[in-house]
Amino acid sequence: MAGACLALNDAAIAGASDAAEPSSSAIEIIGTPEVFASGIASTGYAEIRLTLSPDGRTALWFSRNRPGGAGGYDIWVSHRGIRGWNAATPAPFNSPTRDFDPAFSSDGRYVYFCSDRPGGLGGDDLWRVAVYADGFGTPEHLGMAVNSAGNEFAPMLSADRTRLLFSSDRPGGAGGHDLYVARQKHGRFEPAQRLAGAINTSAHDFDASYLSDDASIVFSRTPDFSDGRVDLYLASSQGQRYDAVSLLPLTVNSRDTNSYGPMRDWSQPDRFTYSAQRDGAQSMDLYLVRYRLPSPIAGSVRGDSADNAPRR
Repeated sequence: MAGACLALNDAAIAGASDAAEPSSSAIEIIGTPEVFASGIASTGYAEIRLTLSPDGRTALWFSRNRPGGAGGYDIWVSHRGIRGWNAATPAPFNSPTRDFDPAFSSDGRYVYFCSDRPGGLGGDDLWRVAVYADGFGTPEHLGMAVNSAGNEFAPMLSADRTRLLFSSDRPGGAGGHDLYVARQKHGRFEPAQRLAGAINTSAHDFDASYLSDDASIVFSRTPDFSDGRVDLYLASSQGQRYDAVSLLPLTVNSRDTNSYGPMRDWSQPDRFTYSAQRDGAQSMDLYLVRYRLPSPIAGSVRGDSADNAPRR
């Protein structure tokens, strides 16, 4: 049961060498990251990859070690009421194995997630579950066009719901985990293709999310899941390639601890969420970040990111 989530030991990595100073980034971070739902979602446990429903009333994330779940990694849910976020409960579609990396679709009709439950192709696979007014449906495996015998992490469907972004350590990549996209047509996913450009490296490139332009990508990178440092990067598209890659500034990344698990906030287009251990926190907490992207560059092709080249 390999995967980044098993090996990202936050305590072991704390105190690692300082992050490289960020290069010029095509993103403006507004203010400082804000902790999400302290004591409810952000606790003394490892809380990772927050996703918010389009109406802003439901929050999902997962924890590696929060007690009270079905077993292994579990996805947790909280609903926002008149007085704020209600007490978190385990999602009803959790299994006794590992369930993690939830992500709402832009229309709120599905939650995509990872699991190594029975019924997959091996390792961690991508699944989705329908969202209803009274709860959740039955989890559905995304099939062989998306999944492999390796490990797939962090699914995220584009706002136009035509491109599923995720990472995989399947053969044929540039290194450990690479970023892939599977196009969806008429409700079916086509075979996934590796993203083209400098975005994929010999390191692990994973935990990716489209931002408000539905083309720019914020993602995580580490040289080693066991003891390597993890930081957030931005990749901008040029035609069918992602060659413009820059480290996010230290207002988001930390000099001393890991930052990963970014996800677009469907309820507010100028925010994304991520996980970090900041300001003396005992473990990974959930954060909200406001940002601004530059105006689109003339000649860029929005969303065309498939590659023709060869966590948790």
